[in-house]
Amino acid sequence: MAAGAPRIFVSHLAGVAVFDPNGDQVGRVRDLVAMLRVGRRPPRLLGLVVELSTRRLIFLPMTRVIGIESGQVITTGVLNVRRFEQRPTERLVFGELLDRRVRLVDSDEEVTVLDVAIQHLPARRDWEIDRVFVRKGRSGAFRRTKGETLTVEWSAVTGFSLEEHGQGAESLLATFEQLRPADLANVLHHLSPKRRGEVAAALDDDRLADVLEELPEDDQIEILSKLKEERAADVLEAMDPDDAADLLGELPTEDVERLLKLMQPDEAADVRRLMAYEEKTAGGLMTTEPIVLRPDATVADALARVRNPDLSPALAAQVYVCRPPDETPTGKYLGTVHFQRLLRDPPYTLVSALVDDDLQTLDPDAALPIVAGFFATYDMVAAPVVDESGSLLGAVTVDDVLDHMLPEDWRETEFHLEEEEPDGA
Repeated sequence: MAAGAPRIFVSHLAGVAVFDPNGDQVGRVRDLVAMLRVGRRPPRLLGLVVELSTRRLIFLPMTRVIGIESGQVITTGVLNVRRFEQRPTERLVFGELLDRRVRLVDSDEEVTVLDVAIQHLPARRDWEIDRVFVRKGRSGAFRRTKGETLTVEWSAVTGFSLEEHGQGAESLLATFEQLRPADLANVLHHLSPKRRGEVAAALDDDRLADVLEELPEDDQIEILSKLKEERAADVLEAMDPDDAADLLGELPTEDVERLLKLMQPDEAADVRRLMAYEEKTAGGLMTTEPIVLRPDATVADALARVRNPDLSPALAAQVYVCRPPDETPTGKYLGTVHFQRLLRDPPYTLVSALVDDDLQTLDPDAALPIVAGFFATYDMVAAPVVDESGSLLGAVTVDDVLDHMLPEDWRETEFHLEEEEPDGA
């Protein structure tokens, strides 16, 4: 457990106002959504159920919560306003966990859950329910006993968690929770289509997006086709734009248009832009979301952006300095600042003084062999893609280059990293 991380009892969050970074209220907390785990492991807190001013209930993932403090919740400001629908693997904290009868492990005494506490785990970018506030004694229609109250660890009570050997999708997901997306993708690939669909339907949008990016195209199409169209659009939004564009490129045109219309306009615009390029070109390979800074930004500003845990290591390896606008396609591209250079200079230094303006850029129509040659020549893990007018369109990362250079069935290959035994051993 991260030292110093604040613990919050959920009863203090009921009805709390939710604000965007500008201080505008977007709604109020009506419940919290958790996913139970196998055995006595604390549940993951997935997000909040927020009621908008229109009375619509929406889901706010914890990944979009900046802070919970002083009786308010601060978000990134990016909200999906589709109506909240609870999934089979999800539990509502207020609606299903509070007032529940459970037992203390040590004494087998039955107690009532009055409250639970959540804590942020910064190292894992996760939230957990780690404490339970309970009351001993029983309450009934004709008798109300005010017994002793106490706060215990989640592991000190039984009656919540999943069975160790359960076979439902919920138990399966809990078992696979610690797997990296690529490893979970490998597990999904070897499940039956029916079982694969059940597990995919139970994953939250961000997790499913990460896993889809690691699956073969046939599996991607199969899973996406089994989702409701609004859910499919949500998952596509959560994917990297270049991966979403590749997946949509495999679907019939009419399906593509329906899904793009259901996506948030900004997200759909990025995907449409990428789909305009041939798949195996710099434009088709690039992501439209590199780190872009203005010339007057400082090293401290750059390092703050690099520290974003949602960035891949390749995208965090450098920042791109451009004239406004900051979103791709940007104003004039001025150059790249490498992460190592950021570490060598004082925090107040302007990034414009550190740019590597000698580094060649990639044309969006550059073919895959040219892109691969660029990476090999300059020992890069990401490269800027710039158009004829000098605007930065995006960045290609080395993982996407490798993904398109390997044989189509490379995901089927078992890679054994053990050293080979010498001859005659």
